[in-house]
Amino acid sequence: MSRLPPLRLLTTFEAVARLGSMREAATALNVTQPAVTQALKALEDHVGTALIDRTTRPARLTEPGHQLARATRDGLDLIADTIEEIRTSSGLEDQRLTVACTMGFATHWLMPRLSAFYAGHPGYFVNVQVPPTDLPQMWPGTDLVLRYGRGTWTDGTTLRLFGETLCPVGRPALVENLLAKGEGLDAAPLIHVRTVEARHWEGWTDYLARRGLPKPRGRSHIFDNYVQAVQAALDGRGLMLGWRSITDGLVADGSLQAWPEGALDLGTAYFATVSPGAAKRPAVKAFVTWLGEGMEEVP
Repeated sequence: MSRLPPLRLLTTFEAVARLGSMREAATALNVTQPAVTQALKALEDHVGTALIDRTTRPARLTEPGHQLARATRDGLDLIADTIEEIRTSSGLEDQRLTVACTMGFATHWLMPRLSAFYAGHPGYFVNVQVPPTDLPQMWPGTDLVLRYGRGTWTDGTTLRLFGETLCPVGRPALVENLLAKGEGLDAAPLIHVRTVEARHWEGWTDYLARRGLPKPRGRSHIFDNYVQAVQAALDGRGLMLGWRSITDGLVADGSLQAWPEGALDLGTAYFATVSPGAAKRPAVKAFVTWLGEGMEEVP
């Protein structure tokens, strides 16, 4: 005898267990109640024990019945999810694309703008990958990478998205208080992002040195990613180095305020690198076009 009973017996049993009634299960399955009863009896014969306690009104699941109900529910859910994944991957492959970028860029730049892309391209799907590194790579399965630097990558066609600038930002009350006291950046509480993966991003030491300003002597708050740092700045805990891609929107809506004449252009930018194998796919072409008509290919 097969270890597994016919699937129709399990789906009938699952309906009875879920609805708590043979009559309701029969209605949901569009079969007669005697057909449900026969299916349950056949399943019990296969299992070798009673699954329904018929001495109670209404009938209840026995302990083995509860065990099988949980397993059946989980199994059918897994089958349904797998079928949906297969349908999606096989039928919509040309309509999806995978984009890799940093957590800060995804959170504060890309995700808030994706609704606009979907509005213009309702049939496409964008999967966003956030790898544990400050410089995402063109891994297998990645169609497009958004990253910061000088555009020297050779793993695809690289297009310049926008120039990146750096400027200290903080809660307006904090910035105004420091300015009113005549205190400079060296005396301000500073928010640092320090991690071995943040080696491609300038920090406060680099910024102050480039501006010819004294070393910081105020208190410091240290975090391991820019999402945490932004939240700390919003909480008024100090000033952070605001990158255009991460904090411009917060400055525009008044949540943060830029330090006066604090902007620093490092000659860097954000770039989109398109995988050679994905460049001609409709979804990728549409996404690149949406990112900006003004992008230029980097030699």
